[in-house]
Amino acid sequence: MKIFRVKGWFQKTWQKQMFVKELPALSEQQALERVFSEVGSKHKVKRRLIHIEEATEIKPEEAKDPRIKAMVG
Repeated sequence: MKIFRVKGWFQKTWQKQMFVKELPALSEQQALERVFSEVGSKHKVKRRLIHIEEATEIKPEEAKDPRIKAMVG
């Protein structure tokens, strides 16, 4: 299982909300699908309003999210 860091933003009313998510996935496409699903569900935002700037694979040691560290460590 690989760890991905996805950076992006979404439009909520008249504001631009930035986000960074770290999550385990088998592929970059699976990680992006999960980000669209989680952000859309949590913030009630349509997928077309979610913009991904960067999706990179990171080493488990580079993760900042404590849940990811606990899972791999």
